[in-house]
Amino acid sequence: MTNLTNPIFHDEEAARAHFEALRWPQGPVCPFCGSVNDATLMGGETTRPGLYKCKAKECRKPFTATMGTIYERSHIPLHKWLLATHLMCASKMGMSANQLFRMLGFGSYRTAWFMSHRIRLAMEDTSPAPLGGPGKIVEADETYMGGKEHNKHANKRETKRDHLGGKAPVFTLVERDGRARSFHVANVTTKNLRPLVFTSVHRTSHLMTDGARLYPKIGAEFARFSAVNHAAGEYVRGIAYSNTVENFFSILKRGVYGTYLHVSEAHLHRYLAEFDFRYNSRKMTDTERANDAVRGVVGKRLTYHQPRKAA
Repeated sequence: MTNLTNPIFHDEEAARAHFEALRWPQGPVCPFCGSVNDATLMGGETTRPGLYKCKAKECRKPFTATMGTIYERSHIPLHKWLLATHLMCASKMGMSANQLFRMLGFGSYRTAWFMSHRIRLAMEDTSPAPLGGPGKIVEADETYMGGKEHNKHANKRETKRDHLGGKAPVFTLVERDGRARSFHVANVTTKNLRPLVFTSVHRTSHLMTDGARLYPKIGAEFARFSAVNHAAGEYVRGIAYSNTVENFFSILKRGVYGTYLHVSEAHLHRYLAEFDFRYNSRKMTDTERANDAVRGVVGKRLTYHQPRKAA
């Protein structure tokens, strides 16, 4: 159960202690020399909170827990970072930057937009293990994100030569009873999808798709391959179906269309990482999921700022 009265969401000292415990479970780690639990917390009115000094003779450098994270050099209080992360992790369909702007009392929408994209970066899995394995089924499918052309203003519609109708292709792999991994691709072709499948799915897996003609060539290189022919009205044939990945798409689309309303194609991959993260941590509690996202801030920086027209 979510407890928004927790001091880590309102008190800066409690937030700092919480973050340090997540990042340094064995004690402070010097980012310069790597020494563990060999630092002194510096005090005094002129010293910023949470500043440590390494005691290693060859180092002696000052550092904080936020160094080398998305929080480094941020003017946003750490307790607001933790609260925003918790809200985005606990909201099953996501939380828009406008909603964060209203709830966290920021001075501008730009600040909330800045924060939300960096939290999505923290959610990205930078070293994912292959999906599937011996005896496991991985479903693959594609969908298209974007509004209908006839609902757009005339000067926003795509040309008739655009066979995608202005929509952005998304390709997703879902391991049954396991994890999901999504990609924004330029076009749904064998050339584009083949390397994504081969680098993301263990070759001993059973690959499951719909009847699209591009999949048999890819599936031939796996231990087993099955497909259901939706065009002929076939949706389930024994263990052959793609309902798992289609259910993931339903969550993704309800979140994007219902919560975010519109996302820029340039940032679509970050929204996909957010929905993948929540799906992959669906068996965790909200607190466990938020703590996992906070641990993901280490080693990541995002330096660009919001464009004049927000995505």
